[in-house]
Amino acid sequence: MNDVRIFVTGVGGGGGGEQILKALRLSLLNYYIVGGDITPYSKGLYMVDKAYILPPALSSDYLDVLLNICTKENIQALFTGSEPELKIVSKNRCLFENIGVKLFINPESVIDICLDKFQTMNWFKDNGFSFPKTITVNCFDDLELVDFFPVVLKPSVGGGGSTNTFIAQDRKELDLFASYLLHIYSQFIIQEYVGNANGEYTVGVLSDMEGNLINSIAVKKNILGGLSNRLKVKSKFNDELLVISNGISQGEIGKFPIVTQQCELVAQKLGSTSAINIQCRLVDDKCYIFEINPRFSGTTSLRAMVGYNEPDVLIRKYILGEHITPNFPYKEGYISRGLDELFITPSMADKVNRM
Repeated sequence: MNDVRIFVTGVGGGGGGEQILKALRLSLLNYYIVGGDITPYSKGLYMVDKAYILPPALSSDYLDVLLNICTKENIQALFTGSEPELKIVSKNRCLFENIGVKLFINPESVIDICLDKFQTMNWFKDNGFSFPKTITVNCFDDLELVDFFPVVLKPSVGGGGSTNTFIAQDRKELDLFASYLLHIYSQFIIQEYVGNANGEYTVGVLSDMEGNLINSIAVKKNILGGLSNRLKVKSKFNDELLVISNGISQGEIGKFPIVTQQCELVAQKLGSTSAINIQCRLVDDKCYIFEINPRFSGTTSLRAMVGYNEPDVLIRKYILGEHITPNFPYKEGYISRGLDELFITPSMADKVNRM
């Protein structure tokens, strides 16, 4: 049988595309992988069978280039590695389906809710799930609604890796950080800082394309180390550190049923039909969810290392026709992360394909 031909975009920069690529390389199957990114110096382009330079997702020719590569390379499944690409492909999914390309992405309604933190919190409220006390800020006067500290300030949309996220412990800090955010965003949110750094989890819930639960997994994050936190300050209220994690997760990996069972309910209620990633803190056995990413996670390759390979599972089910047993077993342990490097010569970069 010919190798399954997969196209992964956004394979550079340590983001989602590179994570999907690493997971596929951990499969026992021999995938033919086409990779794409906007610069020839993206590390992931040198881990694929064929590499292409892509225009940015917001470029007018982005879709045409993507469709042309899919046709030229006889692509069977496309995985987008960044949120801007996910949004564009989601809104034009019929163009890919018409040429026989599988898209393992969530419904557009799920993507729209989860990529806007304001909409996400409203959805939690409407559906009875626990979440941190949240206030939406459109102008400086909205700060008068904040009567609790410490709080986390962050953009409503975007903010991957906790970009432009701050902790305020009093009114003076709140006014300072809010003034800055209002200069660059039309809207942001303020959330109660819940729990502590030892209770933060990133949770993956995988559903099939019919919305049936396949499995779930969690990483109890170690966010106190320098590699995995965006911000760390001494609390003014107790002896603890107040910590904001970034997108580089590491820690204990396993089922953690108290956490994953609650997150499975969220994914099922949302109507997820692919991978979804939930960020939460556990307080008194209750998950307080502060973010949902409606896509493959920054821990996709970590999960694949223990036998929970989300892109591989979906390919085997929908392209190869294999039966996937729900709640299949996987290993548990601790995942530690670091950095590695790749030297790219000009001649190597010149060999990357341009459409």
